[in-house]
Amino acid sequence: MRPLLSAPSLVDQVHKAILSDIADGKLPPGARIIQEQIAQELGVSRQPVQQALTLLRNQGVLRDAPGRGLQVAELDLEHVRHMYDVRAVIEGLAFRKAAQTNAVTAQAKGPAFIRAGRQAVASGSVSAMIEADMAFHDFVYGLSGNPMVAPSMETHWTNTQRVMGEVLMRDNKPRDIWDQHEALLQAIAAGDGERAEQLARQHIQEAADFMIARLGHEKTAT
Repeated sequence: MRPLLSAPSLVDQVHKAILSDIADGKLPPGARIIQEQIAQELGVSRQPVQQALTLLRNQGVLRDAPGRGLQVAELDLEHVRHMYDVRAVIEGLAFRKAAQTNAVTAQAKGPAFIRAGRQAVASGSVSAMIEADMAFHDFVYGLSGNPMVAPSMETHWTNTQRVMGEVLMRDNKPRDIWDQHEALLQAIAAGDGERAEQLARQHIQEAADFMIARLGHEKTAT
């Protein structure tokens, strides 16, 4: 972990740093979380770390460890399925609205997100791939014109990062999602809300099916 600069949302930065280490596999399921160590590595006081850890516990990413303290929770595949079901509905709405209200902006600014995503894949960095994926979806949330979409997706993305991290460390298949993202962007840029929603729902459900199957296989193998 790299030391963090002081900022108004320091708790958010600590939350992001811890979650990134979990998604990258640096903190695998069962790993104990040492508050003092994290504070030292990030160059912050214990207070923002404590607040970030409480938030991660409430989000189901961490759990109480035997004895005392916290540890990284195992992924609950049933919870993951429910999460992706909800994501499919919200994302479908966001992509439809984006096509209906901001097709021109999507056409002008969207290709940069696709290029960044492909560059992240080429780099081989799991954290870069996850960040690029999140940036693309967040871009579309903004295009939707609905200010409730992004806040509604925050908790889902916390868990999505974990799922993506677990799979990306083991499999190349999810790395081809930028072909799908490009098709989604083309539907938005064409102003085709119906197709954009259809492709978005399909994109999320296919991702869910693949990732849950992959994670389920890992659990069976171990």
